[in-house]
Amino acid sequence: MELKAELVMTIRDYECEERKRWDEGIDFTASDVKSDDKILLRVITEPKTKSNVVSVDDVRRMCEIMKHKGYDKGVLISERFTESARKEMSEKNIQMVSENYMPRFEPEKLYLKIQNYIDDLCKAKCKRVPKKESDCKGYSEGRHSCEIRLISDNASFHLERGWISFLKRDLMRLIAISNKRSK
Repeated sequence: MELKAELVMTIRDYECEERKRWDEGIDFTASDVKSDDKILLRVITEPKTKSNVVSVDDVRRMCEIMKHKGYDKGVLISERFTESARKEMSEKNIQMVSENYMPRFEPEKLYLKIQNYIDDLCKAKCKRVPKKESDCKGYSEGRHSCEIRLISDNASFHLERGWISFLKRDLMRLIAISNKRSK
């Protein structure tokens, strides 16, 4: 779920300013580089309900925090939501992201973000970005020896086919690799 928050921030060009863990999950405070809006991305990993589903009370608590701390927008991310929680989010204009629902992103924008991550990871790993396919040592004799190159090749194929859900997964894998490298 945390990677989904990072995916949303990456695609929407939100800059993460703070990441704060709390009992039920993680809050990301981000700013929109285009509008200077302050955004709360709340990931609930441990809902307090017996059924482990985000309730309308969770949404209302988030609304209070947004109001109290001056957030302009909100995104609530968890595995599942009650129907009343979904309705409340819709009324309060809070974006929902769940295990089964992600906002729609244009394939070209996803692919562009993937390429940015690939370039950065290639620089970090090999000290350069290959200019042409043969410059990359991550693929030889029909085999991939580099996970970054494998994801890059897969992403090209997924874009060609218009498989958006696979492009999202490709980008989340790259975000995870980047996070591991920066630790």
